[in-house]
Amino acid sequence: MPELLLSVIIPVGPDEKEVPPGLIDDLHFLPKASELIFVGCDPQQQVLQENLSEQFPLYRSRWLYAEPGRAQQMNAGAKVAEGKFLWFLHLDSRFQPQLLDRLISNLQDKPDRLHYCLLEFLPDGPVDMGLNALGANLRSLLVGVPFGDQGFAISKEQFERIGGYPERVAYGEDHLFVWYARQQGIGLLCCFESLQTSARKYKKRGWWSLTLLYQQLWIKQAWPEFIELLRKRYF
Repeated sequence: MPELLLSVIIPVGPDEKEVPPGLIDDLHFLPKASELIFVGCDPQQQVLQENLSEQFPLYRSRWLYAEPGRAQQMNAGAKVAEGKFLWFLHLDSRFQPQLLDRLISNLQDKPDRLHYCLLEFLPDGPVDMGLNALGANLRSLLVGVPFGDQGFAISKEQFERIGGYPERVAYGEDHLFVWYARQQGIGLLCCFESLQTSARKYKKRGWWSLTLLYQQLWIKQAWPEFIELLRKRYF
């Protein structure tokens, strides 16, 4: 059996009733040397598991159950993954074939980096979401802090070196994962192709209130990790 290049790990929240058809279509762009790992957290999602092999007959695919929580689910998927590289996607992610081409090329050229994509929001939220995408991309490129909806990709070896996603935190496991990588000297690399994600939660909770909340939370969480980065780098 040929060596697997890429393991795509997708956590499925307890309220999710289906794998979106758009994501199913996009996952068929993957190279054949890939595996798909969906990680659910509710036995009532059995019907999703039963449909998995029918939706992806050309790929190695599996469904796991893990303790609820995105960090726990992604770590469970990474533990059983057999690919050389891990790519973590959200269930509402969408992408084009050129993103895959660039991302895989970057992974092979720079296997020791933590890779991510530019962020673009789907047109299912407020009209101001372009500002959020611009802010996220500038934050990633200038400050070195991408978030998980930008599709982290990393070698399994480096993922294990970092220690996986922190599971005992109230929020921001993806944000902390980036800081832990940087604190261990793992550089970041953007593939400069856009990964799309849903903006529905901004429409539901209000653009201004949710944007402000996220800014407050990540800055609060980032400050002690920035101090730790300076300590490890210079002292």
